[in-house]
This record gives sequence, structure tokens and C-alpha cells, in this order.
Amino acid sequence: MSFISEFKEFAVKGNVVDMAVGIIIGAAFGKIVDSLVKDLVMPVMGKLIGGVDFRNLYINLGDKAYESMEAAEKAGAPLIKYGMFINTVIDFLIIAMAIFIAIKVINKLKRQEEAPAEAAPEPDPEDVVLLREIRDLLKK
Repeated sequence: MSFISEFKEFAVKGNVVDMAVGIIIGAAFGKIVDSLVKDLVMPVMGKLIGGVDFRNLYINLGDKAYESMEAAEKAGAPLIKYGMFINTVIDFLIIAMAIFIAIKVINKLKRQEEAPAEAAPEPDPEDVVLLREIRDLLKK
């Protein structure tokens, strides 16, 4: 088997195509979760704890004071951006919860599919059918 035909067989297998679709959907899902965290969750959490915007929480390790994190970044000051870390942790927790729920739903659907439908009675063996036919003929 040539290299090209082996590659073609590999590339068009269902698993590879499924994986590619999963990666594309995962990237789109990541954007949705990112927006959910940045645009919905974090503003609500900030409001609940007194109007704090987590993205702007940092510790300046330099000697100079700066008006904002952006100004400190532009000046090249060493910073500990713990607010960004909090955002990332919350982002992870939301993604993990969403994946957990999705897998739970998928597993539930699989279990429903796997539940055997009431099996039709198995047909009688051929010799039993023949014996019944003989019996019915003898009765006549």
C-alpha cells in the first residue's frame, strides 16, 4: 500500500473527521464561554463584591506607582496580574461545568438508545415448525 493511499484511508476515516469537527466546534464553544465569562459573569461578580473589575487587579512589584495596569504594562513594570488569574480560573470552572453537563446529557441519551426494546419472540426452530405442520396435516 502506498503512502498516499494509506494517508487517504487515514484522513477519511470517521474518527479523524469527527475529531476535526469536534475541534472546530470546541473553538467556537470556547468563544461563547469566553464571552459568557467576560460579558456576563464577571460584571455580575464585580457588582456583587462592590464594583471591582477583576481584570484590573494587580500587584506592582516595581518601585514606581502607576495609574492603571495598562500604564504599568506600557512602562514594562513587573506585575502580578492576579485579577487575570481569577478570570482564568472562573473561565475554567464554567467550561468544566459546561462539558460535564454536556457529557451527562450525552450519556443519558446513549443509555436510552442502548435500552433494549422488547425483543420479538425468536422464531421456532425448523424441526419444530415441521412437526407442527405434520401434526396439523394428521388432524385433517
